[in-house]
Amino acid sequence: MGLAMTFAHFVVSQSSLLVCTAVTAASANSVAALKAGDTLRSRRRRFTENDVAAYAGVSSDRNPVHLDDAFARGVGGFQRDRVVHGMLIASLFPALITSHFPRAVGICQSLKFAAPVYIGDEVVAQVQALHIKAAGARHIVKFATKCFTADEETLAIDGEAMASLPTLQLSTEAID
Repeated sequence: MGLAMTFAHFVVSQSSLLVCTAVTAASANSVAALKAGDTLRSRRRRFTENDVAAYAGVSSDRNPVHLDDAFARGVGGFQRDRVVHGMLIASLFPALITSHFPRAVGICQSLKFAAPVYIGDEVVAQVQALHIKAAGARHIVKFATKCFTADEETLAIDGEAMASLPTLQLSTEAID
């Protein structure tokens, strides 16, 4: 891998403004390292009816707020039909972490479902490294986790996660 490559590393500054910093790696040994305060963001993700049906089948969560428009509006009190399973949306957090840190292992995660995500809505997930602690050959990282609707103003999920990372070096394979 002697070729230089450039990829985007997303960081949220102290003022909470999104900053995209280009990082150039001359070799696999000189890639960007995660540090407290760094934020990683997913691409926009739209959950479809097929995603919700598949998740309902695998999880056995057949709550009608996810599967029946009239029930979701009437009994569920949602404004725009069916909602995506919160845990399906929350699966974006470990996917985001492991895409940047292959072989990462989730330790725990807490979630607050702040606003509904409706089938067809786009969301963006982000994780921000809050605290990093060396643990032998691995690193224990506490992340703030947030998922926003596509307007990036509506917070859908807020929480925290802890993961054991094999390295703090961002994987360049995860970034297109």
